[in-house]
Amino acid sequence: MLHWRKLGMLFRPAGRLPWMHEFAQVPTSLLLPDRLRVYFSCRPQREADGSCLSYSGFVDLDRSDPQTVLEVSPEPVLELGEAGCFDQFGVMAGSVVAVGDEFWLYYCGWSRRVAVPYDWAIGLAVSRDGGRSFSRRGRGPIVGPSLDEPYLQACPIVRRLGEDDWHMWYLSGTTWLQVAGHPESVYVIMHASSSDGVHWARDAQPVIPARVDFECQTSASTFAWQGRQRMLFSYRHGVDFRNSERGYRIGHAVSDDLLRWQRDDDAAGIAPSAAGWDSQMICYPHVFDLDGRTLMLYCGNEFGREGFGWAELLA
Repeated sequence: MLHWRKLGMLFRPAGRLPWMHEFAQVPTSLLLPDRLRVYFSCRPQREADGSCLSYSGFVDLDRSDPQTVLEVSPEPVLELGEAGCFDQFGVMAGSVVAVGDEFWLYYCGWSRRVAVPYDWAIGLAVSRDGGRSFSRRGRGPIVGPSLDEPYLQACPIVRRLGEDDWHMWYLSGTTWLQVAGHPESVYVIMHASSSDGVHWARDAQPVIPARVDFECQTSASTFAWQGRQRMLFSYRHGVDFRNSERGYRIGHAVSDDLLRWQRDDDAAGIAPSAAGWDSQMICYPHVFDLDGRTLMLYCGNEFGREGFGWAELLA
């Protein structure tokens, strides 16, 4: 069983900038020589019709004391896409991977539809200025709807294990439910592999078996611990999930080959707090090593509206 010591809230957007009014979702780390950079997805105030936009920015933290903020990105790291593109209404960072002297950003792009409220696909952008800003590899997605995956693709979590050995875990939609006349998406975690990080072969099969009704899964963070591969991920009920009883929790699975996973949520070692910013839900885990410590970034109530916190894995 994993044992996490919660360390509290680490970063709050708190209306710092017009495009960073609230939310700090899906935090993902990039270790730089003198700092810890965390990318996250935030939102400006809602538009007059109630719709929202999503931007990605970063906060730089002191490596020796991550509670010390060194810098907050003054503008989004990637502008929204052109009219009609898959990322016209949102850019949500998922993973940042070092490739030579570049950094590659895998992100979820948002678009809007009529029959359902949104559509998601996965894009790729490249930074040549140390990860401060990114430009698109192309205007289209690298992972989107396919013959076997007709709905949503989002939240790409990418690991590069060798020169030509890339792995991606991402959510893929399985259906849309009509709940009181409103569409609600259902999605599960799937896996893809690549030899170059651009072209991906997809398994089109769920990685983790579901445990609750119409289970939604996302944000699979994989890491090695005590001789096995571990995965922490978010899961929730598919209906009536905007509350503490049926909202997001952090699940756990183990594997010996990164392909076949055995679910064991009881071993996740973390649960909502009795009170405070993560008392109703916990979601979007991201596990990484920092100078001998194994840390996790994660979001809390209302899908990370207040910001993200952190925890440390105890030996």
